Amino acid sequence: MYKEKIEKYMNAHTQEMIEDICELCRINSVKMPAEEDMPYGPAVAECLDAALDMAEGYGFEVQDYDGYVGCVDFDTTLPSQLDILAHLDIVPAGEGWQVTKPFEPAVKDGMLYGRGTADDKGPAVAALYAMRAVKELGIPLKKNVRLILGTDEECGSSDIRHYYETEKEAPMTFSPDGQYPVVNVEKGRLEGHFTAEFEPSDALPRLVKIEAGTKVNVVPGKAKATVEGFELSVLEKAAGEVKDKTGIEFQFAPEEAFCEITAVGTGSHASRPEEGNNAITGLLALLCSLSFAPCPQIECLKKTAALMPHGDVNGTTLGVDMEDQVSGRLTLAFSMLTVDKAGLDGQFDSRVSACGNEENVLKVIKSKMADNGLCLLNDSMTPPHLVDADSLLVKTLLSIYERYTGQKGKCLSIGGGTYVHNLKNGVAFGASMPGTENRMHGADEFAVVEELVISAKMFAQAIVELCG
Repeated sequence: MYKEKIEKYMNAHTQEMIEDICELCRINSVKMPAEEDMPYGPAVAECLDAALDMAEGYGFEVQDYDGYVGCVDFDTTLPSQLDILAHLDIVPAGEGWQVTKPFEPAVKDGMLYGRGTADDKGPAVAALYAMRAVKELGIPLKKNVRLILGTDEECGSSDIRHYYETEKEAPMTFSPDGQYPVVNVEKGRLEGHFTAEFEPSDALPRLVKIEAGTKVNVVPGKAKATVEGFELSVLEKAAGEVKDKTGIEFQFAPEEAFCEITAVGTGSHASRPEEGNNAITGLLALLCSLSFAPCPQIECLKKTAALMPHGDVNGTTLGVDMEDQVSGRLTLAFSMLTVDKAGLDGQFDSRVSACGNEENVLKVIKSKMADNGLCLLNDSMTPPHLVDADSLLVKTLLSIYERYTGQKGKCLSIGGGTYVHNLKNGVAFGASMPGTENRMHGADEFAVVEELVISAKMFAQAIVELCG
């Protein structure tokens, strides 16, 4: 019902929609230090104001929640039914842009380039145009749809926590900040932080320090250690043997009795550790093969390496390897490590299958680490998120996807978390089609114009069917 009218409307308003997306994408809405009435800085506030002005200009009721979130309502006299949760903040532009400058959006070969075009200003405006189509086509609704425009998705989602302190969740929510067809399962997460202390030793040969990792959610492509008292030839021989087993390259920078060792692997997102080659675990494999003077530091390091050995990306040695049909296999990435003469501080990132919980994951790891002299500081973890595939929301969205794309609709599970992870009945729906690599967070980020248009059509159809 209404499919033909919706398609005709969107086709006629495509250029206007692209121009509105460009207006928002010209604003560098990266989170900055807070100022008065601007919790994420002036640029984010400017972008939120521009989006709300845009929506108000199309006849919608708008509301600003203290600069954290802006909302666009179809009709607040109707009962709440559907929230569409998008965001206007972006990651920094970065380097390497070639097609256009990051904040000068441009269409080329059917793609709209610019920071935020795919993540998530393009989909946000597509959702606004879906509401506009329903309104201007005069399609009657019995329940309200609300577009929620967040401003801190990239840096922790404090915006949404602020919003839900005063507002209730709608009975249904979808976020166009993922992929098609429908993401209804998101793994749980344990950002493990562990420490150890030991008696210092200056006996040679010794490990001076390790400094490795950039962020807990990144498998490191490089890791560095400094050792003292080894001949370079000894280090190079051991490195050759470890390289043959692990694929990790090693670089050496000797200076008198000291030598800095850099392990070079391949970085990846921590939710997909199998796509990388972990430089930390490779570095530990090398260090554990060297003949250091016996000391508590080296003993602790060897136990740590044994718990998270190179190539184990599923927590097998820690005793938490698990898998289920809806979400797949647990992953675990050793991502941060600092060691000096008196202590060790490490972090790992585990994406936990739907069958995982604090009892069979957190407590198991904590116990295993304690048995090896390590203290896991965590007392809780983020539970998995699951919305029933047979729910009205999921079945409706999959049906709409099939009708508008001609492709088979299916539910997806991901290791990363989306904006709806903590919402009882929230899923990700779009706005990236299967097979599209839109360079999200990278240089020359783009959204396919045709995908934005078909997304707006599907969002409008979802509004009609879920709220009509």
